[in-house]
Amino acid sequence: MTSSTRRRGRFGTEPPSTGAAAQDAEPDQESVARAIALRLLTSSPRSRAQLAEAMARKDVPDDVAERVLDRFTEVGLIDDVEYARMVVRTRHAERGLSRRAIAVELRRRGIDDEVAGDALEQVDADDEESAARRLVRRKLASTSGLDAQTRSRRTFAALGRRGYPPGLVARLVREELAAQDPTADADLDGFAPEQ
Repeated sequence: MTSSTRRRGRFGTEPPSTGAAAQDAEPDQESVARAIALRLLTSSPRSRAQLAEAMARKDVPDDVAERVLDRFTEVGLIDDVEYARMVVRTRHAERGLSRRAIAVELRRRGIDDEVAGDALEQVDADDEESAARRLVRRKLASTSGLDAQTRSRRTFAALGRRGYPPGLVARLVREELAAQDPTADADLDGFAPEQ
């Protein structure tokens, strides 16, 4: 028995000449596009752009993808406005991200700037400052055994990664450190966070 015969073995040749597999045609592109969209939407909400990108990776023609995406939008399975609002709510409340960081994430997910701007109006300056203050308190508590400058530097870095402006962070760090230890402010003289 040759190696090619052994490899074919009981599975025969491709495509088979008889049976259901011989009669099944390749699925049409619209079915493929629908299957991709439904599979992705089943796991979590997605933006229209994310679904279009997934379809493009599977070589679904643009016109077919547009047709399927238009239909899914029409029946309410795709709603970029609600999707953007959901992303803003969850990223701000659960992860403490700033409006700026959320805007970058929305853009990366293919959300139109106008839609993103409307969704970001859910978070006002007071909400953002409250979230930043909670993060500052949490970071300062986790670094309580360190000197004031090290604590401040680490807090700046943590909030900077979440998109908070340095001026806001500096003010909050000074306020929180002063509330914990009035002499800490003197320890920060000359400390200028990296902008």
